[in-house]
Amino acid sequence: MTDPVGKLPSELDQLPDRDPEETAEWAASLDAVTKAAGPHRAAYLMRRSLQHAEGAGLALPKLLETDYVNTIPTAAEPAFDGDLEMESRITAWNRWNAAAMVTRGARYGVGGHIATFASAAWLYETGFNHFFRGKEGDGSGDQLYIQGHASPGIYARAFLDGRLTEQHLDNFRQESGGEGLPSYPHPRRLPWLWEFPTVSMGLGPLSAIYQARFNRYLANRNIKDTADSHVWAFLGDGEMDEPESTAALALASREQLDNLTFVINCNLQRLDGPVRANFRVVQELEAQFRGAGWNVVKTLWGNAWDELFQLDTQGALLRRLREVPDAQFQTYATRDVAYIREHFFGAEPALVELAKLLTDAKIAECFYTSRGGHEARKVYAAYKAAVEHKGAPTVILAQTVKGYTLGKGFESKNANHQMKKLSIDEFKGMRELLGLPIPDSAFEDGLVPYGHPGADSPEVRYLQERRAALGGPAPARRVHAVALPQPEERAFKALYKGSGKQEMATTMAFVRLVKDLMRDKETGKRWVPIVPDEARTFGMESLFPSAGIYSPLGQTYDPVDRDQLMYYKEAKDGQILNEGITEAGAMADFIAASTSYATHGEAMIPFYIFYSMFGWQRTGDQMWQLADQLGKGFIVGATAGRTTLTGEGLQHADGHSHLIAATNPASLNYDPAFAYEVAVIVKDGLRRMYGPEAENVFYYLTVYNEPKPQPAMPEGVEEGIVKGLYRFKEGTPAKADAPRLQLLASGTAIHWALQAQELLAADWGVTADVWSATSWGELRRDALEADEALLRGEQQVPYVTQALSGAPGPVLAVSDWMRQVPDQISQWVEQDWSSLGTDGFGLSDTRDAARRHFGVDAQSIVVASLAQLAKRGEVPASAIKEARERYGL
Repeated sequence: MTDPVGKLPSELDQLPDRDPEETAEWAASLDAVTKAAGPHRAAYLMRRSLQHAEGAGLALPKLLETDYVNTIPTAAEPAFDGDLEMESRITAWNRWNAAAMVTRGARYGVGGHIATFASAAWLYETGFNHFFRGKEGDGSGDQLYIQGHASPGIYARAFLDGRLTEQHLDNFRQESGGEGLPSYPHPRRLPWLWEFPTVSMGLGPLSAIYQARFNRYLANRNIKDTADSHVWAFLGDGEMDEPESTAALALASREQLDNLTFVINCNLQRLDGPVRANFRVVQELEAQFRGAGWNVVKTLWGNAWDELFQLDTQGALLRRLREVPDAQFQTYATRDVAYIREHFFGAEPALVELAKLLTDAKIAECFYTSRGGHEARKVYAAYKAAVEHKGAPTVILAQTVKGYTLGKGFESKNANHQMKKLSIDEFKGMRELLGLPIPDSAFEDGLVPYGHPGADSPEVRYLQERRAALGGPAPARRVHAVALPQPEERAFKALYKGSGKQEMATTMAFVRLVKDLMRDKETGKRWVPIVPDEARTFGMESLFPSAGIYSPLGQTYDPVDRDQLMYYKEAKDGQILNEGITEAGAMADFIAASTSYATHGEAMIPFYIFYSMFGWQRTGDQMWQLADQLGKGFIVGATAGRTTLTGEGLQHADGHSHLIAATNPASLNYDPAFAYEVAVIVKDGLRRMYGPEAENVFYYLTVYNEPKPQPAMPEGVEEGIVKGLYRFKEGTPAKADAPRLQLLASGTAIHWALQAQELLAADWGVTADVWSATSWGELRRDALEADEALLRGEQQVPYVTQALSGAPGPVLAVSDWMRQVPDQISQWVEQDWSSLGTDGFGLSDTRDAARRHFGVDAQSIVVASLAQLAKRGEVPASAIKEARERYGL
């Protein structure tokens, strides 16, 4: 609705105006300025007034977008704390060697990226020389999330620093020989250098936010003083299109993570061309970050632009910069000055007059090279403002030219992301531009040479002195092996003895176990419970009052359930990370906690519990990030399986997460059937991940919400539980020549198998042994290792083959998963093999009806067993039809 003059209603219309006459006078003044000096002057005065009001502490909404200029004007830049000439020479060597490394690698077709680092070289060099803390000083140092495509520049700097050799550079993207360099930041492949894998677009910024948050978590819980650790995330403007890139911006501002800085390299190009071809990505990002509560520092223009802004007395230049789209600005960087005069300055008379005051050389400098991200003083000023800002995270929007210094064949070209090499002539041109002392004779073999000023050169000494003052080399990953003591046995014994007649789901068994382990005097505080939402669904409400939910503000309200035993308690030193509805955020939490042993030298034991359908399927890329980063801990897929979550239906019915998990070499995947199996697996997991010989693996456990009486642990089954298979209940033959078979079941399916065992014996005189297959994946992993041993000439029998050796009859495997899950081990089973599973889409119904639908209930297992025995001639074929009719199948 609008009022009679067509004005849209405003929230101000709801507020009483105690002096309408004064309000009218202010409006009239604005109208007068607009009429006399024009709308641009009126808008300028309004912006100035808002700026003044903000500085005076008046509570007004902030502008989401400011002019297309630097946040920090040249006159306000701090003194540069360094030798700019020396740093320029260092940067030149790094630019050269990064391009040389990728170009030399092109001989073997391995590729590489040149243009990204060329645009961002000063963004990194300024940080390395002045801001990034290393790990050899006090504390944990800074955490650096390097943009993946910029890795050649980081390798080039490590080469200059003496940490890498020419041989390393020549093995870029050629790792199989053992001396190679991974294409992108990759801790698993180069664990002494890289801390964080970042090339999966969007995961770097998300992880950086949660890493900064986890740093505060450690400090607030008095585990590690992280006050001097700053998280730096280097990102591309095109990368910010990924939903994960901006998914947690509000979290960072809400928790006032001023220990976090995003540096977004705004070279205005995606991998195939302009980021915002018809728009302006810098302004869009500024509005997005300001709206989320971040401190925004724009570093757009170099010093050459100062003269233009001083001459712009009418604001025409600012107006033009606000309206030119990114694609057009990219074009200016590739066209001649005459084109720029016509198409940029020719837009309005005031600009035409301004351009008359500028030489062609000045225009060329401004539009071809002068960007804020290419000038060390500008970058230094932005970084200093970021680390000194308190109360909010900072994003630096630094404008650059993609392919800068690589020559006209590269700079601002749409295809420069795919361009993998420079010609010899292009390198010689680059040499002249950078002023490097590389003679023509160095090119005689047809290869571009690496360049190095010498291990004792002023450049290298300066670089190393700077790094020494900041705490040592960076980036760097350091692992301080701290083996955690094994928890007291009491917590595990509670599950070993079973639940008697009381029914308990394995989800509840896991939560009870962890609750008890969190009380352990030595390791209890190191557990990090993580849940995206519905903690009560998983029976975790008992942890709320005892462990507390982490909040940097504590609890500023009186909880509605304060008078209840399981009330909702938030605390500054709370142990639980209850993230709300964000599986991606919870995984980012898990990654930060699971790698704290390296990042901070503090081993933490995270467990992340979720609806199993919403884990590997929804955040599988982060599971790989976890493996890449050498994380460890327990990922728990609760309410698991395709038929156990009654009524929820297809979108909640997980029959495939174990298949996805099986693709990850670092994931040890278990599907326990009983509470005692959960205890044995967790105990062994603590040993393998946190013991004296700690392995870089993590565990995926699926647990169920189906309450069942939990049996006591039989004797001697621990090894089988860990390895993946043991005989749980041997069948008793009714007679000596009774047909026999082996039923292998995992998770909740063991209850159907046990019921089928009874039906087979009572109705058909068939004896079945029931085996608990705690891990189809570990059985397969062991079998694959045995196959590899055979190729080396070593005799090794797979564990599953040994366990089932001599077991009479065929084998029938059943689970609440697709048949492919148990079928992973079929080739190593000597007996006749068949399987049942929940292939297809899930559906809403009762558990019994869903299991009948998929043909995995006890009666279906009986029919499938008879079919297998009939093939062998051990029961009549008619038994199959008879059984189907008897059970109503």
